[in-house]
Amino acid sequence: QAQLLESGGALVQPGGSLKLSCTASKLTLGDYVMSWFRQAPGKEHEGVSCIIATGRYTRYIDSVEDRFTISRDNAKSTLYLQMNTLQPEDTAMYYCAAVGTFGLGCSLSEDDYDYWGQGTQVTVSS
Repeated sequence: QAQLLESGGALVQPGGSLKLSCTASKLTLGDYVMSWFRQAPGKEHEGVSCIIATGRYTRYIDSVEDRFTISRDNAKSTLYLQMNTLQPEDTAMYYCAAVGTFGLGCSLSEDDYDYWGQGTQVTVSS
């Protein structure tokens, strides 16, 4: 069974930065479309960013465009999310997800993903 393990979450002040990592095991990362989702208390899962298997196409929700950068190192079986200029509304549990096949591009819909990590907490507060 494929496993995804997130790390890098922390408490950070507004305007700060964090880099999340998602390490995959029992799957060949280069065969999967990957994404980051988040869930704030009392809110639904929200797709934040996704990246195709080659890394040549990425997608972001409007609220993180120009602040967050998704990337991947298939040789290291690791997905990343660099988060800059963090704001209190970015506070959430962040999850990575994987799907083996997906048409063109990538999806920000949780229904399209097969494998999920346990999450890492990001708290933005002064």
